[in-house]
Amino acid sequence: MPQLNKTVVMVGMMGAGKTAVGTAVARLLKVPFVDSDDEIVKAASRSIAEIFERDGEPFFRDREFEVIGRLLRGTPCVLSTGGGAFLSERNRAQIRASGVSVWLRADLELLWQRVRHKTTRPLLRTANPHETLRTLYEARLPAYEMADLAVDASPDYSIEQMAVRVVEALKTRPDVLDETAKDDDA
Repeated sequence: MPQLNKTVVMVGMMGAGKTAVGTAVARLLKVPFVDSDDEIVKAASRSIAEIFERDGEPFFRDREFEVIGRLLRGTPCVLSTGGGAFLSERNRAQIRASGVSVWLRADLELLWQRVRHKTTRPLLRTANPHETLRTLYEARLPAYEMADLAVDASPDYSIEQMAVRVVEALKTRPDVLDETAKDDDA
C-alpha cells in the first residue's frame, strides 16, 4: 500500500463529491477522512448556520483557516473542505505549503443534477437556484483552477471509480504518495 506523506485536500463545488469521493479515497489509502466543516461545528458546539448568524462570515472564515491549518499539521489524511474554503488565498497558501489540493472538476449540469433536489444547500435557497449555482460556479472557477491536481467527474463514474481516479492522480506526485512503501502482495 502506498504511503500518504501529505494531507489530500478535496476542493470543488457543492455536489462535486468531496465528501463521498474523499471518504472512498481515504478507505483506499487506509488513512482517516476528515471534514473541515464538521470539525468547525465540533469546536464551536454550534452549526455553521448558527456561527454565520451569531458571529458573521469573517469569524467563520477565521475558524475555518485555523481548523484547516491544524488538520494539515496533523497525521496525513483526506480532508474535505467547504466549497468556499479554497477561495481564500490564505487557505490555498497553507494547503500548498503542507498538503496537496485535488479539485473534483464537474461541469455545471452534473452539479445541478446532484444538488437540485437537496434541501441542505442554503446557498441555493433562492428564487432561481440553477442561476445561483451558475453564478457561484463561474465565480469560483478561477480559484479551483489553482488546485494542484484536477480529476474530472462524469455522471458515468461511480464514487469508487472517482476515488481510483484520484489515487491515480496522486501517484503523479511522489512527494504526496510514496509508492515504495508497498504491501508484500502488491
